[in-house]
Amino acid sequence: MACVLTHARVGGLWLALAGIAAAADVPAGLDKVGKPDLKSAQALAFGPKGILFVGDPMGAQIFALGVTPPASAAPIGPGFKLEGVDTKIAALLGTKADDITIHDVVVEPGTNLAYVSVSRGRGPSAEPALVRVDGRGNITPVPLDNVPYAKVTISNAPPADAKDKRGQSLRAGVITDLAYMDGKLFIAGLSNEEFASKLRSIEFPFKGSDTATSVEIFHTNHNAVETRSPVRTFVPFNVGGEPQILAAYTCTPLVTFPVSALKPGTKVRGKTVAELGNRNTPLDMIVYEKDGKQFLLLANTARGVMKISAENLDKQPALTERVSGTAGLPYETIESLKGVEQLDKLGDSHALLLVRSGGLDLEVIALP
Repeated sequence: MACVLTHARVGGLWLALAGIAAAADVPAGLDKVGKPDLKSAQALAFGPKGILFVGDPMGAQIFALGVTPPASAAPIGPGFKLEGVDTKIAALLGTKADDITIHDVVVEPGTNLAYVSVSRGRGPSAEPALVRVDGRGNITPVPLDNVPYAKVTISNAPPADAKDKRGQSLRAGVITDLAYMDGKLFIAGLSNEEFASKLRSIEFPFKGSDTATSVEIFHTNHNAVETRSPVRTFVPFNVGGEPQILAAYTCTPLVTFPVSALKPGTKVRGKTVAELGNRNTPLDMIVYEKDGKQFLLLANTARGVMKISAENLDKQPALTERVSGTAGLPYETIESLKGVEQLDKLGDSHALLLVRSGGLDLEVIALP
């Protein structure tokens, strides 16, 4: 018996040491190892090095995943183009392009590798997947079976079977976009409350549930205060030296919210700084600097890609009356960019785009 016990202690010690060695490679803040119970994978954002945040609206939760690319993965650079990425991803998942939906594309800073969130199938039974794309056009699945991760639940989410007046899932809108800044993850989406539109912030490493602020705007095209429509896409942005959330809504007001005002349980009205036109949904947005000036690049469903000057954003008066056309911050439509559905910065001078041209392509452009 003594021999058996000694062997058990030695084996246990070896396992403990192996666990410590493995933990040394795990990014701080990831407190679990295993298979994340993802119900969906949609909005993505990178946080601290090696950590990918994944919005799971159907599960009303957010995951922080440790991602370690293979050493052989080549970074994406200028001149990159991968045609038919939807067909190639579908083949990897064992299906056809018309059976998948690409939700988001983000670039990991430092490695310049792209991560793509995908649904295989339609409706509540759709299966989530994450894939990685490198500069040689290699597409590989992001492992989800035995990975370091952490998760946090979204409070006051609409019920899983709740639908709006058009029969669309309200749960699908509980997470519409994500962004990480200064140790906090910011989340836009819906709640089940009367003032449904929310901007949430969660400290990382996750320490508890989210802190949610009800946000409302004056919707210039509708000539009304809007409390139920969610932010569709946003970026954290310094305005006059103050951290702000710059958010775009359907039909298409552009609004700022001071981060300092986003306090738990409060209601905040944003400052509408532009009306970019009706019958349009914003899809994705980045902020960048060129020739010493700051700009936004905003992709839309119906109004192309807009380059918006952010130079006088802090001085822009709030729009408080009905606008039937466009008003506020000046912009130009980049006529050469058609069919852009997603975009993310690739370094300081380029962007990676997901472009629909029959199928879907990934390509790199110089920032305009």
